[in-house]
Amino acid sequence: MISLSSIPSKDRYPGGLGPDAIDVFPSVIRGFLKEHRPSRMPFFRHLANLPFAIASDPTLLGQIHLIYQSAMHATRAAVYFLPHLNSPALRKRKLQILIDDDGLEAGDTHHYQLTRAFLNIGAKSLLADEEFGDPEELCGHLDAETVHFVRLVRELYGRSLGPWCAVEVLSVDWMRALAAAISVHFPEFINEPYFRECFLQRIEERHADESLAVTQIVLRTRPELLPETLRDARMMAEALDGVWAHLDRIVRNARRRVRNNER
Repeated sequence: MISLSSIPSKDRYPGGLGPDAIDVFPSVIRGFLKEHRPSRMPFFRHLANLPFAIASDPTLLGQIHLIYQSAMHATRAAVYFLPHLNSPALRKRKLQILIDDDGLEAGDTHHYQLTRAFLNIGAKSLLADEEFGDPEELCGHLDAETVHFVRLVRELYGRSLGPWCAVEVLSVDWMRALAAAISVHFPEFINEPYFRECFLQRIEERHADESLAVTQIVLRTRPELLPETLRDARMMAEALDGVWAHLDRIVRNARRRVRNNER
């Protein structure tokens, strides 16, 4: 497996970049992101193992929806501000990704689909869809880890394509892990359009491939961006780990409260 450390340092930093570094860029990104696979995080296992009485609590489901939707909202909104994609051909490719998220049939969006999926299993809505707007205002409803992620998305997506690559490469893993964990308690959850359409059409896999391909095109013309691209991708993946860690804390606290009440 190719790793960042396997690229000679002269190929990783400005002034010493060679064509080979750009050629292996997709493999490097996919390689080090394996360390940050969301499905390895205990949140998904702990959620699946909850007693149904806890897992079906409307407030718990509402909290999970708020945190997850906030993280997703931050990335969806930030894609509009990606740098270096100004040529007609690259704008067209970015537009297709935007359409996949925000231009579904009959005015639907992934945001609305996700909310309906949670409401359909009894989640209590803690924030109306249209309240997911300006990231800084959204942060007033969130915990420290998710605030850090939302703010970092806004900062990094505007300066580098690496964070976008990281999120797109990791997304299918967390979507499958979340669908599987909640479907233990609500078997039809995995058949909600938010999940079913993405899985059947391989939307997340296509977005991952496209983000890497587009970024590689940019790096071939501006190889000096490679170190920043890799650094920011890792920063994004580490911040995403914090979101799953907080969600796990929510699940563990819910179980702990029930145990304390039973004493």
